[in-house]
Amino acid sequence: MRCRPAIVIMENDHVLLMRYQFGSGMVYNFPGGNPDPGEIFTETIIRECREELAVEVEVGKLLLMGEIPGKEDKKSALHILFEGSIVSGIPILQAHETTAQEICWIPISQLASLHLYPNVGVALQDLVFLQKKGEYVGAIQQPWWIRPYIRSKE
Repeated sequence: MRCRPAIVIMENDHVLLMRYQFGSGMVYNFPGGNPDPGEIFTETIIRECREELAVEVEVGKLLLMGEIPGKEDKKSALHILFEGSIVSGIPILQAHETTAQEICWIPISQLASLHLYPNVGVALQDLVFLQKKGEYVGAIQQPWWIRPYIRSKE
């Protein structure tokens, strides 16, 4: 199983996402990535935000954790989302560091309607609007995730 830590940055009822083009569809992801050897999750998030968005971030408490079960040639993935904030810089996509097409500030109210990877829009809305506590959400269903959208390298 691979682990992917990411940061949820919210400002003015919007969340910072990265948009990727997969086949003919769009997929949104939270800033983060795969840890380098010997790196802890918070270090991964700080490095990825510096490399891909040219910002310094502060990583806060754990918000959500859930798994996307493996299929065929894909390993299972554990997604670990932390709250956080930008402490310096303005997010600017560093195209040479990522395959993302753009960065977007999306209203929190629209998260459930996006093709999110991981698909945790409803759980995040519950955290924000219903003041629910963070949790382990178990298996994360990706109903829109079909073969044309899957990359060979993540």
